[in-house]
Amino acid sequence: MTRYLKTAFILFAISAVCTALCAVVNEVTAPMIAANVEKDRIAALEAVSSGLAIGEEGEGNGSDIVSVIPLSDESGAVSAYILELKTTGYGGEMTVIASYRIDGSLMEAKLTTNSETPGLGKKAEESWYMEMFKGLGGDTPLPLSKSDLSADDSAAVSGASITFGGISSALKNGSDYVKSLGGAV
Repeated sequence: MTRYLKTAFILFAISAVCTALCAVVNEVTAPMIAANVEKDRIAALEAVSSGLAIGEEGEGNGSDIVSVIPLSDESGAVSAYILELKTTGYGGEMTVIASYRIDGSLMEAKLTTNSETPGLGKKAEESWYMEMFKGLGGDTPLPLSKSDLSADDSAAVSGASITFGGISSALKNGSDYVKSLGGAV
């Protein structure tokens, strides 16, 4: 019996030391990870701004639209918006940062955080992927299913239908939200 208690105590001690080491590593790396995430977010905002001046960030709708940032032209007038959108793909939650003209048409979009499958859903991180949505959402509807795409685009997203559905629905929700703003934050 004492042999089992001794073994249990040794295993407990090893587990406690490992837990303490993990906590120390987390404490040291958490600020660096947070800084890198914010740096990547700022880079994504600049990438989708199309050279327009980025305004002050405001709150979104409290669910799938996390934040709204107005974009101003040279005269200072709001001519577009950047939205940070949350959606779900095959690998779980995804974040899309997208810019829209006031009429709801998509200017640029970038998939930032995601856990999609490499070689399939991860294709959405590549610049060509968002090109199939660009310019749509105003008068021309955004594609919501693969049947709304050209044969080439449909083949390109094949095998990642859940990722495509998540991104397309997020972009459509963003377009609808921008249209509802009517040019005012």
